[in-house]
Amino acid sequence: MFKTKVTELLETALTERSDLFLIDFSINPENHIKVIIDGDNGVLVEDCMFISRAIEHNLDREEEDFSLEVMSAGAAAPMVHKRQYQKNLKRTLKVRTSSEEIEGTLTEATDDNIKLEWKVREPKPVGKGKVTVKKEANIPYENIVEAKVMIKF
Repeated sequence: MFKTKVTELLETALTERSDLFLIDFSINPENHIKVIIDGDNGVLVEDCMFISRAIEHNLDREEEDFSLEVMSAGAAAPMVHKRQYQKNLKRTLKVRTSSEEIEGTLTEATDDNIKLEWKVREPKPVGKGKVTVKKEANIPYENIVEAKVMIKF
């Protein structure tokens, strides 16, 4: 009953703010509610407060004791939602599949796959020395084991 009510409040808030989307949601046996959100344009403290209020202000602490934590997906956290790829276009990702690990610039994110591009130094086909070659890979979402944005300073 409690989880159903919290789920409905969360869904209503996310419907109202279509730029925000759910990454993770849980309620433990002690009624600690944990909500992790992301947004098409990032997540501000105000966005977390909006979700928090939407839940907290519609629950009665006399009826049910609870604690509530709303946070944004961490910058170093693996991506779990297709919308996260869209908002990270032109950023460097490290993508692990079951067979390889690729680090490249995310140039495309469709409904089915992502496209990474990167440069690599390879021996010249003829003669001595190396030449820079541009590579690319189309990776279906179902083949992605883990994908993270590489934070560059």
